[in-house]
Order: sequence, then C-alpha cells, then structure tokens
Amino acid sequence: MTSCYHRSLLQQISIMNLYDEFEWRGMLHEATPDLQKILAEEKLTAYIGFDPSAASLHVGSLLPVMGLARLQRFGHTPIAIAGGGTGLIGDPSGKTKERQLLTPEQVEENLAGIKDQLSRFLDFNATANPARIINNADWLAPISMMEFLRDVGKYFTVNNLLAKEAIKRRLETEEGISFTEFSYPLLQAYDYLVLHDRHGCNLQMGGSDQWGNIVAGIDLIRRLRSARAHGLVFPLVTTAAGVKFGKTEAGAVWLDAKLTSPYRFYQFWLNTDDRDAITYLKFFTWSSQAEISELEESVRSEPEKRKAQREVARQVTALVHGETSLEKALRASEVLFGQEISGLSVQEILEIFADVPSTELERSKLDGDAFTLSDALVFSGLAPSKGEAKRLVQGGGVSVNNRRADDARKAITVADLIDGQLLVLRKGAKHYHLIKVV
Repeated sequence: MTSCYHRSLLQQISIMNLYDEFEWRGMLHEATPDLQKILAEEKLTAYIGFDPSAASLHVGSLLPVMGLARLQRFGHTPIAIAGGGTGLIGDPSGKTKERQLLTPEQVEENLAGIKDQLSRFLDFNATANPARIINNADWLAPISMMEFLRDVGKYFTVNNLLAKEAIKRRLETEEGISFTEFSYPLLQAYDYLVLHDRHGCNLQMGGSDQWGNIVAGIDLIRRLRSARAHGLVFPLVTTAAGVKFGKTEAGAVWLDAKLTSPYRFYQFWLNTDDRDAITYLKFFTWSSQAEISELEESVRSEPEKRKAQREVARQVTALVHGETSLEKALRASEVLFGQEISGLSVQEILEIFADVPSTELERSKLDGDAFTLSDALVFSGLAPSKGEAKRLVQGGGVSVNNRRADDARKAITVADLIDGQLLVLRKGAKHYHLIKVV
C-alpha cells in the first residue's frame, strides 16, 4: 500500500482533516452536523456497504471505495460491509423496478470477487487501524422475523418510510414496490446498530442516494443506545454530458479484468471528456492539490496533449489492476499508433483492435505463393485494385503487423501470421484491417 502514498499527500494529511480532504476533492455531498469538528479531533470507525448483486464491482463503486481508502490514510478505521444478507433482498435506491433475487450461493460467489477487489485499496495489516471486510449475513441470517419486528420494526413508522425518496419514486411507478424492498431501510439501519455495538462504528458513508437509509440507522442508534452516530454521503457521479458515469455502449466498466480488460479499462479513462478530467483526478487518484492544479492548467492551455486524462488512466489502472497490467495497457495503446506488435497474443490484439474491420480467410488460400500482399490489400478492401495496392506499398503507406512493407508481390504465408491465426494490415496512419485465417 505504501506505493500509493505521495509525499505531498502526507504533507496535506498533517495539516488537513478528512472532512477538508473530501471537501476540496468535491466528494462531500452532505454530512451530519459537527462531523467536521469530530473528524478533526477524533479517530472514528466508519463503514460503507457494497452490493454483491454481481461478481465484480464496477467503476461506479470507485468513489465510495476511494472514500474508505482515504479515511484509512487519515488514521481512521474502515469497515467494508459485503452485503451477503441485504444482497438477498436488494436496495431499492436508484432502481426503477424490483431487482431479481439472487440465491445464497450466487451471493457468496459474488462476495468472493468483491473482497478481492477491495483488498487492492484497503490495508488489512495496518498496525493501528487495519481495515475489515464483514458480511452482514452473520447477523441478519440468524435473527428471526419476530425478533426483528419487535426489536427493530417498532422504531420505524410507515409514514416515515413512505417519505423516503427511493420508496416514494417507486410508489409512483406502475410496478410499485414489494414489501421485501420496502423493508430494506430497516435492514441497513440494523447493520449500523450492530456495527456500532460490536466495533464502535459511529460513521456510515455512501452515495447520496443512501442518505435516507443512513439517517434511519443514526436514529435507531440514538433511540436504542442513546448514542450519537454520524453520516456522510458522496455525490452521485455523472459525466459532463449528463450520462451516468461508467456506462458505455459496451455496457458497464468492471473492476474484474475478465469482464473488462486492463486495456479497455485504461481506454475508458483515457477517453474522458476534458470537462470531467479534473473531477476524476480529484475523485479517483492520490494526486495532490498542487499536482491537480498543474494538470488543470494543462487542460486549459494544451488540451490536445490530454495530460490529465493520461494521469487519471495511469493511476486508476495501476490501482485496480497493478503496474504490470498498466504497462501492458500502455503498450497496447502504442500498438494502435504503429508500435511493435510482436510479443502480444492473438487475444490481446483482438482486444486492441476490437473496433477495427475484419475479414475471415480460408487457410487453404495461403498454400504455396499464390496469395500476395496485393491480394491481401484488395481482399481486405484497403485497396480497390492490385495496381493501387502496388502504388500504396511503393509509397511506404502499407504495414503488415505494424512493420512497413516494401514489396506488393511478396507472398503471404502462414509464417507471416500472428500465432498462425491473424494478419494486421494498416494503410496510412489510421486505416487498419484484420484478416482472421480460419
């Protein structure tokens, strides 16, 4: 974890409390009264709950994850709740319809992946304030319905629940809301009470859509324990274009490399709009105020260099996937601009050129010396005729597997293919075509 620290960050920590850190980064949407003063004077134990509805977190979860990570670096103790219990019910916040219920086995499988991802951000071996991951199924599964209704349910009025924004919105839809999801705020409030009792937890954080649930827990602790608890929520992230953050044409951007490759992950951040680049630097990196101010100036004065986007992409990819995967992603990006392809696998190349036109060619066509580079250029559509193909090659405008070609009559054989399967043709600087030999 030490590699994540910047000297400038440590200097800031010595003069700034966590509340101030969240504030200048734009991460503070709402907080309970006096929390700024308490965070400056005390070391708190705080938690955030994570939904195990999928086998991986996605980039939409990164802001709360970074919230916990920053909290730990300011000397407080973080708890990540892997919602094995509440995950069986489903949080209605931000949802327009009832989600599909998962089996206990599916939830357990999803929890395993989420725990691994959280461990890349939190230090579980810290001497003073080690992070914890706790499954709320440990206390929600054993409790009987009669106990829960008697000990928790009696402190909630239906009037109050109906006033909650998430429930109110669902009641306005044709589908409405089931009693299952209607009960969710009670379960989350009970989580906070249990963590308060067992671990001295007195701060819950989350997205702004969780504010009502967090306040419910604060009220329950006040009623049952006569104790004061606190809440802090982060803004829900949207792009400057008004699109929900993390949603792309290809779907969600996941933290699991098997669902979103490190190359695709890196490209997602690299393609950030200029208007969002500084916000993302504040939210998702460890860069200091001074470093971000410098990059903010570069966005204004030389936006074409995309320095801020490159820094976001570099830091977040390294955080989520590690330095080795970052280096591979950087190299893959360079391949798009004509750098050496050798050493990359077919799968990696297909990932890099996923949006490039491709054509299948029967392997038998490569028998003998009949299929030339000119044939390949015409076959791929990069040249309208063999004569034009010859002129392109003579003019130095054709590359095969990112190596400049000099003879249009050269036969293309299996030996020229990448892993015996793939030929990458390029005309000029940007026009690529893949020939997949089958």
